[in-house]
Amino acid sequence: MNNEISPDYAGFEQGPIRPPSEANSLLIRVTRNCPWNRCVFCHVYKGQKFSLRPLGEVLEDIRRAHRFVMAIREAAALGRRVSPDQLIRDIGEARPDLAALQAAWYWLAAGAESIFIQDANSLIIKPERMLTILRCLRQSFPWVRRITSYARSQTLARIPLPILKEMREAGLSRIHVGMESGSDRLLILTRKGVTKDEHIVAGRRVKEAGIELSEYVMPGLGGAEFSQEHARESALALNAINPDFIRLRTFAMPADADLFLAQWPQGFAELGDEGIARELSLFLETLSGIESHIKSDHILNLFEDMDGILPQDQARLAAMPRAFLALPDDLRLIYQVGRRLGIFAGLAGLDDAAKTRQVREYCRAAGLCLANVDSFTGEVKRRFI
Repeated sequence: MNNEISPDYAGFEQGPIRPPSEANSLLIRVTRNCPWNRCVFCHVYKGQKFSLRPLGEVLEDIRRAHRFVMAIREAAALGRRVSPDQLIRDIGEARPDLAALQAAWYWLAAGAESIFIQDANSLIIKPERMLTILRCLRQSFPWVRRITSYARSQTLARIPLPILKEMREAGLSRIHVGMESGSDRLLILTRKGVTKDEHIVAGRRVKEAGIELSEYVMPGLGGAEFSQEHARESALALNAINPDFIRLRTFAMPADADLFLAQWPQGFAELGDEGIARELSLFLETLSGIESHIKSDHILNLFEDMDGILPQDQARLAAMPRAFLALPDDLRLIYQVGRRLGIFAGLAGLDDAAKTRQVREYCRAAGLCLANVDSFTGEVKRRFI
């Protein structure tokens, strides 16, 4: 392996996205963009070329972040409150890497407990390279509690179990997988590039390796046509995997929707919140025999407070969408609008009279009613992505 730094190295680098659960993680970019980049619902990397970062550059990123982290910790241990400018003067570098300094500064402020390896499918690199990076991270930051990465099921299904176990021993503790759906028909339509069986093989292999697994499901991805199939098949795939986490990421139509809509020549009927609630209800009721932690930690989700562990919390979680559908028309409207405005995180928000009155007045001023609320919520969701 070549650990030399390329003359083109431009300094510490971070990619565009990470899971919400990794908001406080140090981001270490190993690859740029997505090697698949064909999913019609994802806009993040469209028009961007995938590349592997040279190993020497990644190790240099880690070295630079480590230098600033240790300098900040040393100052804190001495009781000194230093500014970034003072820290730069203390280190004495003529051309300090400000991106590495900023990353170290915010990571320490957030607790410095986790590291996320970027970008979209970092485990596609050669295993020996990933092992070198993981060992460098563990040596540089031995106190971290979690090192995580995104990975595609298709990639994971090809990695031998002994290699995954070796990565776990080197420090890789959690893998995030965008399952999106367990419906083979929907996986083909959305150009996901993987089958339900591959999702199951990959998920089970990660679990067998002793690595935590976080699987992402996208409510609403199949629209009205595939809603029930999407809910059932996704739940059945997860039943076969038993991941540590099931995370919900509600579908929002991409701003540039042509590629997505082209897959539905007869038209795509996007689900409104009531359709999403019915799909969620079926999905949650179909989950069985697993001990996963369900998280709804995303602004696009109808119930951001949906959080519980199966099987003990299953009845409570499944009751949430049913309770929404049972609301009187006026409160159902108020909840949908308030949720999309970020005023409510869950149905309990309706108990706050001041917030409910605020949203009611907004609906009146904006002319919102149940007949047009889906257009409003769809537009708000598109802005978030």
